[in-house]
Amino acid sequence: MIGVDVCALVRPAGSPSAACRCQAPTASRTAQLRDRLPSARVLVLTTYADDDTIPALRAGACGYLTKDASAEQIEAAIRAVHAGQTHLDPLVQERLVAAVTGPPPEQAAADAHPLPAGLTTREAEVLTLLAAGLSNAEIAQRLFVSNATVKTHINRIFAKTGARDRAQAVRYAHRTGLASPSA
Repeated sequence: MIGVDVCALVRPAGSPSAACRCQAPTASRTAQLRDRLPSARVLVLTTYADDDTIPALRAGACGYLTKDASAEQIEAAIRAVHAGQTHLDPLVQERLVAAVTGPPPEQAAADAHPLPAGLTTREAEVLTLLAAGLSNAEIAQRLFVSNATVKTHINRIFAKTGARDRAQAVRYAHRTGLASPSA
């Protein structure tokens, strides 16, 4: 719990705000911080707007920015969160709107067609991008996730499809209709 300990140390006396640097998933760190400092207003500053965004907000984060935000944007976010407002990166706003206005991912996938080999919607999306020739970094950027998350998805794809490498995974994507010859 080093991140939470650091947060407690840098918290100004009497202030409902805290700052910390954490390596763990933002949702779990946010929850730990809120448990320890219930009145804290948490602003998450992270590398990517990834799959941990919505859980971090559910855990009590009042703001969420990616590290590509300018110094002025970070300052505005800190001031807004400290003043009791929320502040969200535009990418986070897009994810929230999509999550609220679209069908649940499981329903959307089931409505379209069942995915082969028990792939999740996200794994199918990664496999389609892989078949289109994108690198892990390009897939991560396109999906707003980390490179490590892409590698995890690819390893799961390999395990579920029996592919031993990217070439076999691409062949599988074409054979099952997840990728087209023009992709």
